[in-house]
Amino acid sequence: MSNPPNFAQAVDLSSLGKPKTAPAGPTPGIEVTAANLTSELLPLSKVKPVILLCWSQRSPESLAMLTIMETLEKEYKGAWALGHVDIDAHPQVAQALQTQKIPYAVALIGEQIVPLFEQAYPDTQVRLVLDKVLTLAAEQGIGDAPVEIIEPEEEEAVAALESGDFATAEAAYKKLLARKPTDSFAKLGLAQTQLLTRTDGFALDVVLAEAAAQPSDFALQVKAADLEIVNGGVEAAFNRLLQLVRENTGEQRNIAKEHLLSLFLLVDPADPRLTAARGALANALF
Repeated sequence: MSNPPNFAQAVDLSSLGKPKTAPAGPTPGIEVTAANLTSELLPLSKVKPVILLCWSQRSPESLAMLTIMETLEKEYKGAWALGHVDIDAHPQVAQALQTQKIPYAVALIGEQIVPLFEQAYPDTQVRLVLDKVLTLAAEQGIGDAPVEIIEPEEEEAVAALESGDFATAEAAYKKLLARKPTDSFAKLGLAQTQLLTRTDGFALDVVLAEAAAQPSDFALQVKAADLEIVNGGVEAAFNRLLQLVRENTGEQRNIAKEHLLSLFLLVDPADPRLTAARGALANALF
């Protein structure tokens, strides 16, 4: 963890330019200023974690993240507090937090800063990050660790996975998502189960050898990526699918992109390999 913000050591954000319009309507969370960061939010972080999200009206991605964080703060029922840093209105705070691009989020735990993420993520992955923050805070005697509630469908899915019945596990996770569409663990469980289904019965070495011998076989390259990631080859799987995105057009390119995005869900949002792959995908598409 790093120390509390030092306003004398700032990152220059002048290259971000000026805001074009003002935010519409009330902004979720506590507005963070140079004054209340030290007088209110740092002391609050000794009672419960505080998540600070740096945003700008000029960044649609950061506005979307702000909406997600607002929803999640309500769902977590006060387990953590949301603070928002408008980098245009409060550049000094953004600089003190070492903001280099937005959306950018940090956690305050016991007056210490924990960097979280610096790009947009779906709510499924943000929930995983928040649960880790709450667990870390609880280990330091701040707040309570998240209570894991096992849904009946999840119990059914886990039991099915343990017996190798992937079809039943997939059906159970889908039932849970039909009832609770935002359940992050159900989304992750479904993605993992579908990956296991796709790779069941295939040997990594055999598939990789076939993929190397037939580099133009699109389906085979996708299968190889699945086998790589299920065997721990995260970077190799990402790079293989990125290559498919670069080499193909039309529907196949879209299939490769969507498949890569589905594999992104299986990796910790803080994993640098995921950050690098997201950047590479953006470059390949645009």
